[in-house]
Amino acid sequence: MPQIIDGKAISAQIKDEVKEKVSQLKEQGISVCLAVIQVGNDPASSVYVGNKKKACAYVGIESLSYELAEETTQEELLSLIRELNQKEEVNGILVQLPLPGHIDENAVIGAIDPRKDVDGFHPQSVGTLCIGQPGFVSCTPAGIIELLKRSGVKIAGKECVVIGRSNIVGKPMALLLLRENGTVTVAHSKTENLKEVTARADILIVAVGKPRMITAEYVKEGAVVIDVGIHRNENNKLCGDVDYEDVAPVCSAITPVPGGVGPMTIAMLMYNCANSVSLQ
Repeated sequence: MPQIIDGKAISAQIKDEVKEKVSQLKEQGISVCLAVIQVGNDPASSVYVGNKKKACAYVGIESLSYELAEETTQEELLSLIRELNQKEEVNGILVQLPLPGHIDENAVIGAIDPRKDVDGFHPQSVGTLCIGQPGFVSCTPAGIIELLKRSGVKIAGKECVVIGRSNIVGKPMALLLLRENGTVTVAHSKTENLKEVTARADILIVAVGKPRMITAEYVKEGAVVIDVGIHRNENNKLCGDVDYEDVAPVCSAITPVPGGVGPMTIAMLMYNCANSVSLQ
């Protein structure tokens, strides 16, 4: 049987480490504060925002919540971001995505002060990641690196294949694997002979957005498989981009869905918030 990489346990470790760091900062008279903005009341977004608030409460980070109406204009949202950029007591600003269709996400992300961009989405954050300078790293890819390292998976020198090239997961994931001295291939919807490409991977990271697309024939014997996808199947049960039952017997380690990558995203957000103090 493969090693099951337990994202719940590893995320709990990270949150406890952040809690300790926040406590040390408080002893020095420094508090950490995260402002969370949600526009509209998308049910999934509301769940995520609720989980972020709970995590803040657990680690000792103050959270400010801005729940704006669906019809909020882009200018009103940008005005709030400008106001939070100026507030010294606010260390991190997070705008919950997706935004309503009438608001330009890029304009909103670009308006956040890069020193407060705890999501790691600002072009400046992406740039610093590219050239290996200190800055915020997108939470999901950063969490995957922690999952691998804390599960004893060696990245240096390994063939790493990332399926997916999104700005939030695929691209930063490839850069982080490179930073860890992996040999990285990025595959996507236009990749020819995808099975041949993925079958070379010692570490396969799947962020393709299609339920249970990756079966055993895509996976090299003994590979480590990280599943970033989250969907509801025909029985309304959560599943990932990887067909877990089919793939588990051939790999050496695998993340489950739920309980794998998911919990790491919020843990790394807390980590970024605590680190924002030194970056500022």
